[in-house]
Amino acid sequence: MREDDRSERYQSGDADEDNGSRPDGIAIVGMSGRFPGASNVDALWQLVERGGNAFRIFSTDEIEDSFTDEERASPDYVACRPHLEDVDQFDAEFFGMFAREAALTDPQHRLFLELCWEALEIAGYDPYRNPGVVGVFAGCSMPTYLLNNVMADRAAVEEVTSNYQIGCYNQLIGSLGDALSTRIAYKFNLRGPAFTLQSACSTSLLAVSQACQNLLTYSCDMALAGGVSITMPQKRGYIYQEGGMVSRDGVCRPFDADASGTVFGSGAGVVLLKRLEDAINDGDLIYSVIRGYGINNDGSDKIGFTAPSAEGQAEAIATAIARAGIDPATIGYVECHGTATPLGDPIEFSGLKGAFAEVTGKSEICALGSLKGNIGHLDAAAGVSGLIKATMALHRRKIPAMPNFKGPNPRIDLQDTPFYIPTETRDWPETETPRRAGVSAFGVGGTNIHLVLEEAPASHRQDAVQSKGPFILPLSARSDAALSDMRRNLAGYLEKNSTVSLSQVARTLQQGRHDFKTRTAVAVTSVAAAVEQLRAETLVSGVAEDRPPPVVFMFPGQGSQYVGMGAALYNSEPEFARWIDRGTELLKMRFNVDVRDYICHTGPVSAAMAAEQRETRIAQPCLYLVEYALAQLWMSRGLKPDAMIGHSVGEFVAATLANVISSR
Repeated sequence: MREDDRSERYQSGDADEDNGSRPDGIAIVGMSGRFPGASNVDALWQLVERGGNAFRIFSTDEIEDSFTDEERASPDYVACRPHLEDVDQFDAEFFGMFAREAALTDPQHRLFLELCWEALEIAGYDPYRNPGVVGVFAGCSMPTYLLNNVMADRAAVEEVTSNYQIGCYNQLIGSLGDALSTRIAYKFNLRGPAFTLQSACSTSLLAVSQACQNLLTYSCDMALAGGVSITMPQKRGYIYQEGGMVSRDGVCRPFDADASGTVFGSGAGVVLLKRLEDAINDGDLIYSVIRGYGINNDGSDKIGFTAPSAEGQAEAIATAIARAGIDPATIGYVECHGTATPLGDPIEFSGLKGAFAEVTGKSEICALGSLKGNIGHLDAAAGVSGLIKATMALHRRKIPAMPNFKGPNPRIDLQDTPFYIPTETRDWPETETPRRAGVSAFGVGGTNIHLVLEEAPASHRQDAVQSKGPFILPLSARSDAALSDMRRNLAGYLEKNSTVSLSQVARTLQQGRHDFKTRTAVAVTSVAAAVEQLRAETLVSGVAEDRPPPVVFMFPGQGSQYVGMGAALYNSEPEFARWIDRGTELLKMRFNVDVRDYICHTGPVSAAMAAEQRETRIAQPCLYLVEYALAQLWMSRGLKPDAMIGHSVGEFVAATLANVISSR
């Protein structure tokens, strides 16, 4: 649907007609991140749900900044900055990097590599198995690692500046933002648009909006979008200034009466996006849907270059709502930019009121929140982190509490507005329209981004009837140590998610993971058995050859048959059953015999039935069909024969598969 048509529907009040059934929008099918106090997306949600935060004051021996003892003794010095653990840890070999190359590469680039790989794996995609045209859109903070860790002294600085563009490539390529997205495309062989962008605090949400644009114009089929901010040294304090940007006590309190400023931190986030229609058709797990987005700049009609503009923010929000084609009264939650600055919060609230001006006569229908109250301001990664939080709120159907909130800023009047600020996490009630949320990110310099999200539609995927197994769970890694970690991780996941579908786990591991050389597998019928086998010390692993060994299919002749020889496969493998059914119907038309009675029989076997199956007119069709269907099953799994050999009726099976004769 054209955007101008949506705007007309919105203005006429018809915005929500059959919107829920239309596969229109951009689906979020994968998410990954690292956050202060939360090592992944699930841990972040747990932190948000309980209203926790990652703010703490560093001990004296932890501080890494260059402030003097006298400055640190000042009452205005605040030794707080939410940070990431283990940013010095990186598996260079996994990503095909030498140790020296990895050491010169900014942790922002290293972590972003890890997160993009994780996002693809979480969504069940191996980038090397031709998932379509995949784009990469991202941004990062200033490369302070280059300044603080790589350039040891003035001589090193002069070497880089003197050789800029013609030398010192390892230092520059490992640090400059220009290489952030293109490195991902190179390492994962992604052929879609790949570029880095910057708009200060709104960088990563701008990346998401550009990914949406490229998906909607069919420039790519999937897109990785996000941002990262790790500035060195991580464990550093700051000097508080009255009326300035940063918090007086190292705690961020968005929209609160005691708010005195923000607290900057380190973090990163990535989302994997697809067109909604494609995601539904492909059976992807959809976390939320981006229905609309708005982008603009404040221009010069404001106090100064770094100041926000209520009018500019309101226009970006209104544009997103209009593009989504919805009534703003159906938005139940807004993840605000929410920096907790004396200037920023009241201006942002004013912009929200302007964007929701047509929502009258309704109170407390839209909650406000800000992730910065949990983990601080993540700079270039702030927008995508807020998007991940809002997506999890929709996915879990919860309205998250505003952290560190006691009462509203005196300059924020919630009366006569549709907004409220929740102090505890609560269930998100169902209404006549899908649950919807907004996400804002406003950059210094005036680039404003707003997204409108909607909960995932009811599943359109018709799952096959679940079989009883056994299910093969394959694992592979680059080393024995990594494979052991994978076994423990999978066992831990299954233990915590005991109701998960083993067939879906098997499908993801078989089709959605890259095949590394060091491998193992378990065949199980229950989650409990999978956990037990994955933790067993006796589980065998091996290293695959560079080239697969030749495969020969051998087909036996009469005498190897028995009643019920295909029953288990028929009941558990649809591909096997399909070929048995097809052959049986052909035989029934000519001989009026249903050989499935012998092939698929379960239970006790009478002497008469056993004797009948030994007759050539029954034995040979049974053998032929079972051998032919089993071969088709193996080939559907990717196991192709280099040669075939058979005895008696088995010769006919081999000849049929070789297209020497027809199966009819």
